[in-house]
Amino acid sequence: MFPNSSLQFIILVSVLSVNTPAHAETVAPSSLQTVADEGVETVKIKMKPIKLLGSSEIRSRSTKSFAKWAEMWRRHNLPRSEQAILAQPHSGQLLACSRKNAAKCGREAWDSFIESQRGVDFSEMLRAVNIYMNRSRYIVDPVNWGIPDYWETPDEFFLRNGDCEDYAISKYVTLKRLGVDPATMRLVILQDENLRVAHAVLAVYVDGEYMILDNQVNMVISDTKIRHYRPVYSINETGWWLHHRRRFTRPGN
Repeated sequence: MFPNSSLQFIILVSVLSVNTPAHAETVAPSSLQTVADEGVETVKIKMKPIKLLGSSEIRSRSTKSFAKWAEMWRRHNLPRSEQAILAQPHSGQLLACSRKNAAKCGREAWDSFIESQRGVDFSEMLRAVNIYMNRSRYIVDPVNWGIPDYWETPDEFFLRNGDCEDYAISKYVTLKRLGVDPATMRLVILQDENLRVAHAVLAVYVDGEYMILDNQVNMVISDTKIRHYRPVYSINETGWWLHHRRRFTRPGN
């Protein structure tokens, strides 16, 4: 996860605050028209204004400043053969499948898992997706990729494991493939005020509240029950949101 220090995190917050577009909105998101992923019909959900993790937020429809988000989607949409080349594992990394078939195995296992979740109760599906991705090993980007911060596609995540935003991205894409409206999901970059580190989770709007899928816990929890996460910004395919919340305030207040 990035950044790796409190100072870098403060700088990131300052940059986002300064660069918030003039046309940004102070309203909560509504369900937008989206294109179904891989031929799956997307179920549209009407959303009412609520505070994500108890924060006030400013929304912008432009995600041009988020290069890692855009680049991740570019790689995700490449033909599978090209994705496999980009995601070659380190020579010493242990894989569940043979090195020759690792990319194919990861994709086939993922496809099989997705098929097993079709028609399942939505709450159970969220929990299953969270647990499925959380099985992967946590590894920081400087060790895994040799750079400070890298946002992985699901295929790269299955091959090389990843850090917190990589878990969240793979959960996002998995739920999108299962027909969940991307407008109801957000990758949330936040500060864990207990551990004093930056972190990332996936937030999914369900029946008037956001449910949090977190790589630190297999249980899917309502954001109203989480007090130690202070969101900085969140993003999906419809835009991004700059958040503000005082430290250790009760979500919903």
